[in-house]
Amino acid sequence: MIALEELREKPLDELLQRAWKLRQDNFEDVLYVSAPSAKRYEITSFKNSPRRFVNVSITGNACTLKCEHCQGKLLESMHHVTSPEELLTLGKRLIEQGCEGMLISGGADSEGRVPLRSFAQAMKELREMGLKVIVHSGLVGEEDALSLKRAGVEQVLLDVIGDSATITEVYHLNKKPADYSRALEHLKREGLSIAPHIVVGLHRGEIRGEYEALRMITEAGAEVIVIVVLSPLYGTPFEGVAPPPPREIAKLIAIARILNPRAKLNLGCAKPAKAKAEIETLAIDAGVNTIAYPSEEALRYAEERGLELRFSELCCTLV
Repeated sequence: MIALEELREKPLDELLQRAWKLRQDNFEDVLYVSAPSAKRYEITSFKNSPRRFVNVSITGNACTLKCEHCQGKLLESMHHVTSPEELLTLGKRLIEQGCEGMLISGGADSEGRVPLRSFAQAMKELREMGLKVIVHSGLVGEEDALSLKRAGVEQVLLDVIGDSATITEVYHLNKKPADYSRALEHLKREGLSIAPHIVVGLHRGEIRGEYEALRMITEAGAEVIVIVVLSPLYGTPFEGVAPPPPREIAKLIAIARILNPRAKLNLGCAKPAKAKAEIETLAIDAGVNTIAYPSEEALRYAEERGLELRFSELCCTLV
Protein backbone atom coordinates (compact mmCIF):
# COMPACT_ATOMS: atom_id res chain seq x y z
CA MET A 1 0.00 0.00 0.00
CA ILE A 2 1.21 3.50 -0.81
CA ALA A 3 2.44 5.15 2.39
CA LEU A 4 -0.36 7.32 3.72
CA GLU A 5 1.99 9.74 5.46
CA GLU A 6 3.95 10.17 2.25
CA LEU A 7 0.75 11.16 0.44
CA ARG A 8 -0.13 13.69 3.12
CA GLU A 9 3.09 15.56 2.30
CA LYS A 10 2.12 15.99 -1.36
CA PRO A 11 0.51 19.24 -2.58
CA LEU A 12 -3.23 19.08 -3.16
CA ASP A 13 -3.05 19.79 -6.89
CA GLU A 14 -0.77 16.80 -7.43
CA LEU A 15 -3.06 14.56 -5.40
CA LEU A 16 -6.12 15.73 -7.34
CA GLN A 17 -4.44 14.93 -10.65
CA ARG A 18 -3.55 11.41 -9.49
CA ALA A 19 -6.99 10.82 -8.03
CA TRP A 20 -8.80 11.98 -11.18
CA LYS A 21 -6.60 9.76 -13.34
CA LEU A 22 -7.42 6.74 -11.17
CA ARG A 23 -11.11 7.52 -11.44
CA GLN A 24 -10.83 7.67 -15.23
CA ASP A 25 -8.89 4.40 -15.32
CA ASN A 26 -11.30 2.43 -13.13
CA PHE A 27 -14.80 3.85 -13.65
CA GLU A 28 -17.12 5.04 -16.39
CA ASP A 29 -17.51 8.78 -16.89
CA VAL A 30 -20.60 9.06 -14.69
CA LEU A 31 -21.38 11.02 -11.55
CA TYR A 32 -24.21 9.46 -9.61
CA VAL A 33 -26.54 11.79 -7.74
CA SER A 34 -28.12 10.32 -4.63
CA ALA A 35 -31.30 11.91 -3.28
CA PRO A 36 -33.15 9.61 -0.85
CA SER A 37 -36.34 10.71 0.84
CA ALA A 38 -34.71 11.82 4.09
CA LYS A 39 -34.43 15.30 2.56
CA ARG A 40 -36.48 17.10 -0.06
CA TYR A 41 -34.34 17.61 -3.15
CA GLU A 42 -35.47 19.55 -6.18
CA ILE A 43 -33.35 21.03 -8.95
CA THR A 44 -34.08 22.05 -12.52
CA SER A 45 -33.94 18.52 -13.91
CA PHE A 46 -34.90 16.29 -10.99
CA LYS A 47 -37.16 16.04 -7.95
CA ASN A 48 -37.14 13.21 -5.42
CA SER A 49 -40.22 11.56 -3.98
CA PRO A 50 -41.13 11.70 -0.27
CA ARG A 51 -41.16 7.96 0.55
CA ARG A 52 -38.91 6.07 -1.90
CA PHE A 53 -36.06 5.47 0.55
CA VAL A 54 -36.54 6.34 4.21
CA ASN A 55 -34.55 6.49 7.45
CA VAL A 56 -35.86 4.67 10.52
CA SER A 57 -34.76 4.95 14.15
CA ILE A 58 -35.44 1.83 16.21
CA THR A 59 -34.93 3.82 19.43
CA GLY A 60 -37.20 6.73 18.62
CA ASN A 61 -35.50 9.91 19.82
CA ALA A 62 -33.59 8.07 22.54
CA CYS A 63 -29.77 7.97 22.55
CA THR A 64 -27.62 7.22 25.58
CA LEU A 65 -24.41 8.81 24.28
CA LYS A 66 -25.67 12.28 23.31
CA CYS A 67 -22.55 12.94 21.23
CA GLU A 68 -21.34 16.53 21.18
CA HIS A 69 -22.04 17.08 17.48
CA CYS A 70 -25.54 15.54 17.44
CA GLN A 71 -27.20 15.30 20.87
CA GLY A 72 -29.77 12.98 19.31
CA LYS A 73 -31.02 15.65 16.89
CA LEU A 74 -30.24 13.54 13.81
CA LEU A 75 -32.83 11.02 15.04
CA GLU A 76 -35.65 13.56 15.09
CA SER A 77 -36.31 13.58 11.35
CA MET A 78 -36.44 9.78 11.06
CA HIS A 79 -39.44 7.47 11.21
CA HIS A 80 -39.65 6.20 14.79
CA VAL A 81 -40.26 2.64 16.00
CA THR A 82 -39.32 0.93 19.27
CA SER A 83 -40.20 -2.72 18.62
CA PRO A 84 -39.83 -5.27 15.80
CA GLU A 85 -43.62 -5.34 15.44
CA GLU A 86 -43.72 -1.57 14.90
CA LEU A 87 -40.93 -1.86 12.33
CA LEU A 88 -42.87 -4.47 10.34
CA THR A 89 -46.05 -2.43 10.49
CA LEU A 90 -44.18 0.66 9.28
CA GLY A 91 -42.48 -1.31 6.51
CA LYS A 92 -45.75 -2.73 5.19
CA ARG A 93 -47.34 0.71 5.15
CA LEU A 94 -44.36 2.28 3.38
CA ILE A 95 -44.30 -0.46 0.74
CA GLU A 96 -47.93 0.35 -0.06
CA GLN A 97 -46.83 3.97 -0.52
CA GLY A 98 -44.10 3.05 -3.00
CA CYS A 99 -41.11 2.67 -0.68
CA GLU A 100 -38.20 0.67 -2.08
CA GLY A 101 -35.82 0.63 0.85
CA MET A 102 -34.83 1.87 4.28
CA LEU A 103 -31.83 2.75 6.36
CA ILE A 104 -32.34 1.41 9.88
CA SER A 105 -30.42 3.12 12.65
CA GLY A 106 -31.04 4.58 16.07
CA GLY A 107 -29.43 5.96 19.19
CA ALA A 108 -26.43 4.15 20.64
CA ASP A 109 -26.09 2.59 24.08
CA SER A 110 -23.22 3.18 26.51
CA GLU A 111 -21.04 0.75 24.51
CA GLY A 112 -21.61 2.61 21.26
CA ARG A 113 -23.95 -0.04 19.83
CA VAL A 114 -27.32 0.44 18.17
CA PRO A 115 -29.64 -2.36 19.45
CA LEU A 116 -30.18 -3.99 16.05
CA ARG A 117 -29.91 -7.62 17.15
CA SER A 118 -33.48 -7.87 18.47
CA PHE A 119 -34.75 -6.49 15.14
CA ALA A 120 -32.95 -9.09 12.99
CA GLN A 121 -36.01 -11.24 12.25
CA ALA A 122 -38.11 -8.18 11.39
CA MET A 123 -35.40 -6.94 9.04
CA LYS A 124 -35.28 -10.35 7.39
CA GLU A 125 -39.04 -10.22 6.82
CA LEU A 126 -38.76 -6.74 5.32
CA ARG A 127 -36.13 -8.04 2.92
CA GLU A 128 -38.45 -10.90 1.97
CA MET A 129 -41.14 -8.31 1.20
CA GLY A 130 -38.77 -6.79 -1.36
CA LEU A 131 -37.38 -3.83 0.57
CA LYS A 132 -33.71 -2.95 0.38
CA VAL A 133 -32.51 -2.85 4.00
CA ILE A 134 -29.26 -1.27 5.13
CA VAL A 135 -28.25 -0.44 8.69
CA HIS A 136 -26.15 2.23 10.39
CA SER A 137 -24.83 0.06 13.15
CA GLY A 138 -22.53 1.74 15.59
CA LEU A 139 -19.92 -0.60 17.05
CA VAL A 140 -20.61 -4.31 16.54
CA GLY A 141 -19.36 -7.50 18.16
CA GLU A 142 -19.28 -11.00 16.71
CA GLU A 143 -22.90 -11.79 17.65
CA ASP A 144 -24.11 -8.48 16.25
CA ALA A 145 -22.40 -9.17 12.94
CA LEU A 146 -23.83 -12.70 12.81
CA SER A 147 -27.37 -11.44 13.46
CA LEU A 148 -27.04 -8.88 10.65
CA LYS A 149 -25.84 -11.63 8.33
CA ARG A 150 -28.85 -13.79 9.27
CA ALA A 151 -31.14 -10.81 8.73
CA GLY A 152 -29.85 -10.55 5.17
CA VAL A 153 -29.15 -6.82 5.30
CA GLU A 154 -27.67 -5.51 2.09
CA GLN A 155 -25.10 -3.29 3.71
CA VAL A 156 -23.72 -2.06 7.02
CA LEU A 157 -22.74 1.58 7.51
CA LEU A 158 -20.35 2.39 10.34
CA ASP A 159 -18.73 5.67 11.39
CA VAL A 160 -15.04 4.92 11.89
CA ILE A 161 -13.06 7.10 14.30
CA GLY A 162 -9.27 7.08 14.36
CA ASP A 163 -8.50 9.20 17.42
CA SER A 164 -8.95 8.14 21.05
CA ALA A 165 -9.55 11.67 22.32
CA THR A 166 -12.31 12.18 19.75
CA ILE A 167 -13.99 8.94 20.80
CA THR A 168 -13.92 10.04 24.45
CA GLU A 169 -14.61 13.75 24.17
CA VAL A 170 -17.08 13.80 21.27
CA TYR A 171 -18.76 10.36 21.44
CA HIS A 172 -18.49 10.00 25.24
CA LEU A 173 -17.24 6.44 24.81
CA ASN A 174 -14.55 4.53 26.66
CA LYS A 175 -13.26 2.98 23.44
CA LYS A 176 -10.19 3.10 21.21
CA PRO A 177 -9.67 3.19 17.42
CA ALA A 178 -8.86 -0.53 17.60
CA ASP A 179 -12.49 -1.18 18.60
CA TYR A 180 -13.62 0.28 15.27
CA SER A 181 -11.07 -1.79 13.42
CA ARG A 182 -12.38 -4.93 15.17
CA ALA A 183 -15.95 -3.99 14.27
CA LEU A 184 -14.96 -3.82 10.60
CA GLU A 185 -13.27 -7.21 10.94
CA HIS A 186 -16.39 -8.79 12.48
CA LEU A 187 -18.55 -7.52 9.63
CA LYS A 188 -16.13 -8.60 6.91
CA ARG A 189 -15.71 -12.04 8.51
CA GLU A 190 -19.45 -12.60 8.09
CA GLY A 191 -19.22 -11.59 4.44
CA LEU A 192 -21.28 -8.44 4.91
CA SER A 193 -20.94 -5.53 2.55
CA ILE A 194 -19.58 -2.55 4.48
CA ALA A 195 -19.79 1.16 3.76
CA PRO A 196 -17.66 2.84 6.44
CA HIS A 197 -18.02 6.58 6.96
CA ILE A 198 -15.42 9.17 7.93
CA VAL A 199 -16.75 12.37 9.52
CA VAL A 200 -14.23 15.05 8.55
CA GLY A 201 -13.72 17.59 11.32
CA LEU A 202 -15.40 15.51 14.01
CA HIS A 203 -12.98 16.76 16.68
CA ARG A 204 -14.37 20.32 16.92
CA GLY A 205 -13.54 21.02 13.31
CA GLU A 206 -9.97 19.67 13.47
CA ILE A 207 -8.48 17.10 11.11
CA ARG A 208 -7.36 14.66 13.75
CA GLY A 209 -8.16 10.95 13.48
CA GLU A 210 -9.47 10.97 9.93
CA TYR A 211 -6.35 9.59 8.29
CA GLU A 212 -6.04 6.79 10.83
CA ALA A 213 -9.70 5.97 10.13
CA LEU A 214 -8.89 5.90 6.42
CA ARG A 215 -5.98 3.54 7.06
CA MET A 216 -8.25 1.13 8.95
CA ILE A 217 -10.92 1.29 6.27
CA THR A 218 -8.38 0.69 3.51
CA GLU A 219 -6.95 -2.31 5.33
CA ALA A 220 -10.47 -3.70 5.77
CA GLY A 221 -10.99 -3.63 2.00
CA ALA A 222 -14.24 -1.67 2.04
CA GLU A 223 -16.29 -1.82 -1.16
CA VAL A 224 -17.75 1.64 -0.49
CA ILE A 225 -16.20 4.55 1.40
CA VAL A 226 -18.31 7.54 2.41
CA ILE A 227 -16.89 10.92 3.35
CA VAL A 228 -19.15 13.30 5.25
CA VAL A 229 -18.25 16.65 6.75
CA LEU A 230 -19.05 18.03 10.18
CA SER A 231 -22.16 20.18 9.85
CA PRO A 232 -22.65 22.00 13.15
CA LEU A 233 -26.23 21.67 14.38
CA TYR A 234 -28.15 24.40 16.17
CA GLY A 235 -28.65 23.65 19.83
CA THR A 236 -25.63 21.35 20.20
CA PRO A 237 -22.26 22.09 21.84
CA PHE A 238 -20.79 22.22 18.33
CA GLU A 239 -23.21 24.90 17.14
CA GLY A 240 -20.49 27.50 16.59
CA VAL A 241 -17.71 25.17 15.43
CA ALA A 242 -16.10 25.93 12.05
CA PRO A 243 -15.75 22.86 9.78
CA PRO A 244 -12.37 22.17 8.14
CA PRO A 245 -11.41 24.19 5.03
CA PRO A 246 -12.65 22.67 1.74
CA ARG A 247 -9.14 22.05 0.45
CA GLU A 248 -8.28 20.01 3.56
CA ILE A 249 -11.42 17.95 3.00
CA ALA A 250 -10.46 17.50 -0.66
CA LYS A 251 -7.02 16.27 0.33
CA LEU A 252 -8.51 13.49 2.43
CA ILE A 253 -10.88 12.50 -0.37
CA ALA A 254 -8.10 12.46 -2.96
CA ILE A 255 -5.91 10.28 -0.74
CA ALA A 256 -8.87 7.97 -0.14
CA ARG A 257 -9.20 7.56 -3.91
CA ILE A 258 -5.46 6.95 -4.39
CA LEU A 259 -5.39 4.31 -1.64
CA ASN A 260 -8.62 2.69 -2.83
CA PRO A 261 -8.59 3.01 -6.63
CA ARG A 262 -11.45 0.55 -7.24
CA ALA A 263 -13.69 1.26 -4.24
CA LYS A 264 -16.79 3.36 -4.71
CA LEU A 265 -16.00 6.71 -3.10
CA ASN A 266 -18.93 8.89 -2.12
CA LEU A 267 -19.47 12.35 -0.69
CA GLY A 268 -22.41 11.75 1.62
CA CYS A 269 -25.33 13.76 2.97
CA ALA A 270 -23.66 15.86 5.66
CA LYS A 271 -21.90 18.97 4.36
CA PRO A 272 -21.84 22.50 5.80
CA ALA A 273 -24.13 24.73 3.76
CA LYS A 274 -21.71 27.65 3.59
CA ALA A 275 -19.00 25.78 1.66
CA LYS A 276 -21.19 23.09 0.10
CA ALA A 277 -20.58 23.87 -3.58
CA GLU A 278 -16.81 24.28 -3.14
CA ILE A 279 -16.54 21.01 -1.22
CA GLU A 280 -18.55 19.22 -3.91
CA THR A 281 -16.60 20.56 -6.89
CA LEU A 282 -13.30 19.67 -5.23
CA ALA A 283 -14.69 16.21 -4.43
CA ILE A 284 -15.42 15.74 -8.13
CA ASP A 285 -11.79 16.59 -8.89
CA ALA A 286 -10.76 14.11 -6.18
CA GLY A 287 -12.53 11.26 -7.94
CA VAL A 288 -15.80 10.61 -6.11
CA ASN A 289 -18.37 8.39 -7.78
CA THR A 290 -21.49 9.69 -6.04
CA ILE A 291 -22.59 12.87 -4.30
CA ALA A 292 -25.67 13.07 -2.09
CA TYR A 293 -27.92 16.09 -2.67
CA PRO A 294 -25.38 18.07 -4.72
CA SER A 295 -25.76 21.72 -5.64
CA GLU A 296 -26.59 22.68 -9.21
CA GLU A 297 -23.20 24.40 -9.37
CA ALA A 298 -21.48 21.08 -8.67
CA LEU A 299 -23.62 19.30 -11.26
CA ARG A 300 -22.69 21.86 -13.93
CA TYR A 301 -19.03 21.41 -13.00
CA ALA A 302 -19.30 17.64 -13.30
CA GLU A 303 -20.69 17.97 -16.80
CA GLU A 304 -17.90 20.40 -17.70
CA ARG A 305 -15.45 17.67 -16.64
CA GLY A 306 -17.14 15.26 -19.03
CA LEU A 307 -19.25 13.31 -16.54
CA GLU A 308 -22.76 12.11 -17.32
CA LEU A 309 -25.25 12.66 -14.48
CA ARG A 310 -27.39 9.76 -13.28
CA PHE A 311 -29.97 10.27 -10.56
CA SER A 312 -31.07 7.82 -7.88
CA GLU A 313 -33.39 7.97 -4.88
CA LEU A 314 -31.43 5.31 -3.02
CA CYS A 315 -28.93 5.96 -0.26
CA CYS A 316 -25.58 6.89 -1.80
CA THR A 317 -24.00 3.64 -0.57
CA LEU A 318 -26.36 1.60 -2.75
CA VAL A 319 -26.07 3.63 -5.95
